[in-house]
Amino acid sequence: MKKDIKIPSVENLHLAIVQEYNKTFKTNDYYAYLINKKDIELEMVLIVSQGFDNNKRTSQMRHKIEILPAHSIAKIELIQEEVLQLNNTFQVTFFENNKMFEKNFMLKKNTLKESNLRIIKQLNKKGVLLTPYGLLKSK
Repeated sequence: MKKDIKIPSVENLHLAIVQEYNKTFKTNDYYAYLINKKDIELEMVLIVSQGFDNNKRTSQMRHKIEILPAHSIAKIELIQEEVLQLNNTFQVTFFENNKMFEKNFMLKKNTLKESNLRIIKQLNKKGVLLTPYGLLKSK
């Protein structure tokens, strides 16, 4: 039975954590962005994020994007400094051609350091791309 279940892999969908300067508070803040590099729009995109550690857990944050056009980006949420000291998961569920897909991303605790930041060309900002296992290693 399990062998008959086909879970399609999700390609060309990325989650980035980028640094942005906040003029009001004169601070560098981190934001999560969803990057759709697909040639097709995504419908009913649901993002559930949560920080956790052995004995701490944040509330779940839920976000919905009705339509994420092809080759576009969407700003998801501000990530507070305290939450960066926890592991953070981002579960992204969406419909593409009337099929449901899911992709998970992970930001491991204390890995968002200046030395790991790279220019994310779609955003033209410094940040990191996430994978299901942590940071995407730059080439």
